Amino acid sequence: MFIPPAAWFTGFIPDLPTPFDTADAIDLKAFAALCERQVAAGVPALVVCETAGEAPTLSPAEQELVIRTAVDVARGRVRVIAGAMSNATSHAIELARRAEAAGADSVMAVVPAYNKPMQVGMLAHFRAIAGAIGLPVILHDVPSRTLRPLADETLLRLVESRQFVGLSDGGGDITRPMRLARHLPAGFRFLSGDDVTAFAYIADGGDGVISEVANIAPDLCRTIFSQVRQGRLQSARYLHKRLIPLITCLSRESPAALKSALAMLNLMRPDTRLPIVPLDAAGRAEIARAFAAIADEELIDGVGA
Repeated sequence: MFIPPAAWFTGFIPDLPTPFDTADAIDLKAFAALCERQVAAGVPALVVCETAGEAPTLSPAEQELVIRTAVDVARGRVRVIAGAMSNATSHAIELARRAEAAGADSVMAVVPAYNKPMQVGMLAHFRAIAGAIGLPVILHDVPSRTLRPLADETLLRLVESRQFVGLSDGGGDITRPMRLARHLPAGFRFLSGDDVTAFAYIADGGDGVISEVANIAPDLCRTIFSQVRQGRLQSARYLHKRLIPLITCLSRESPAALKSALAMLNLMRPDTRLPIVPLDAAGRAEIARAFAAIADEELIDGVGA
């Protein structure tokens, strides 16, 4: 049964890491367990093969395998959003087609990095991806990685097609949802791509966040989102503030820090793929201190155990 993205592209959606074993192969058992943990926590969707998933280091066949595993675990209980991350449009199209074949519910397409395309190039890039598949497309704007942002004017031209259903907004501008909402189709969703600004983004009209910290504390993140939506801003702000030291650790060395944090919770190995290397001792100690700061309040299951 088709469920419109407006119904599930909302709240804290985890950007899942890709676990590797000691031989640098994908640890599908650990990945499936991460997916099931999130499903059990009641998340609306899973993001795979994106930033936290080290997508640029995965072959197309590996990405398809990861997506199929997520789809198999989800069994329709949550939606699967698959990254189609490439600065070559033809490669992004290949990844999007593989994601569709693997059973993904949507693809996430990012502004091309390094090439620094003009806005008209971004427009053509995203339209070409959408035209190659039948799935909804979520746009990903992350200027810190791509150097050129997706302009508001380009976004408004893209959403003339209802195939573009949402934006993962990593630009840090919390006014964007409120500023553009009246110009966009009903049901278009704005999610922050940044845990640091998540509370402010949602409180100012955003619909959620593509989150790394939700990998660690999905229940707490769902509580924060629920409280914001209920107008309990003081309580939500307090909980989000308690997570800031951990969020800071994760954002500084993503995704190595996320993998180290999950390893401390015995959920996966901390192994990464070059050019990302595992977090050093100082970084792991910082995460341990961030965990210790919230352990007394039992905000995260497994911390302090």
